[in-house]
Amino acid sequence: MNTQVLPVNEESIVLAAKLLQQGELVALPTETVYGIAADARNGEAVKKIFEAKGRPQDNPLIVHICGMEMLHGIVSEVPERAKKLAAAFWPGPLTMVMPRGPEVSEVTCAGLDTVGVRMPSHPVVQAVIKASGVAFAAPSANLSGKPSPTNAQDVFTDMDGRLPLILDGGECDVGVESTVISVVGEKPTLFRPCRYKLPDWRDDEAVYKKLFAILEKLKDGEVARSPGMKYKHYAPKADVTILKGSFDAYRDYIAAHAGDGVWALCFDGEEAQLPVPAISYGKEGDGISEAHNLFTVLRELDRKGAKTVYARCPLSDGVSMAVYNRLIRAAAFRVVEV
Repeated sequence: MNTQVLPVNEESIVLAAKLLQQGELVALPTETVYGIAADARNGEAVKKIFEAKGRPQDNPLIVHICGMEMLHGIVSEVPERAKKLAAAFWPGPLTMVMPRGPEVSEVTCAGLDTVGVRMPSHPVVQAVIKASGVAFAAPSANLSGKPSPTNAQDVFTDMDGRLPLILDGGECDVGVESTVISVVGEKPTLFRPCRYKLPDWRDDEAVYKKLFAILEKLKDGEVARSPGMKYKHYAPKADVTILKGSFDAYRDYIAAHAGDGVWALCFDGEEAQLPVPAISYGKEGDGISEAHNLFTVLRELDRKGAKTVYARCPLSDGVSMAVYNRLIRAAAFRVVEV
């Protein structure tokens, strides 16, 4: 298959809309990361996403819409809590898991009785949905398990020959995938953090004292209710280990473990102080900059030929919780106290 990479304009949006209507795949930018889109109602089209990514079919996909009216048939019920969250945060990087409706494909939901839905704010996504009339399922546009792409070139690296069209809309703003919260049942459940800080939208502080699930691996046999909950995810080719402690302890640990192919993933200004090649993924304590850079930097480590990566540990609260959530999965939950 020949994969076209086209700049975003009226003609390429019309082409993307036509491909989606025909049951084909399109990769396109959102405010979070680039995604691979297919008609969420068309099970055969959605299967092509799993094939292109090499994604396990028990990993559900998120449906993208551009207006509340599109929820009809995608969900069977819009809980009151969901309406309040939508009014506050849509369009934007917030996914809500709601009861599945009759029109969404079982393939999209991995056979679950729930479906994740979000209304992205990126103008390209909104334009394609409006032009096609298609509510589309769209996971990140990477090979399964690799870091999510935040630019069209990284999409092409993974997806060349696997889909017909990539729309190049430049760099993504946020850099990590959306917050995912379930509004099914009596209490909300956070499955994946993103840019929103918890105090902005939590209903009950006691509920979020159980947040540790998003920072831990699934138990044996536990069902993934949301994308990004798998054991190892977002990972470069190198073996990543998170080092938790002071900078001096971090530097000393790396010095004791230096060798061929060892790299440091650190914060701004620390590179020159380290005994191995180093690359920064943002300003310490600044979750927004860390989130924006993380996946791009993980891919850069692959290009540099890194074999072992020792990563400075981000904070685990506020926006940085989203960064820690991704990084700990990239490290397959390897964390060392130093």
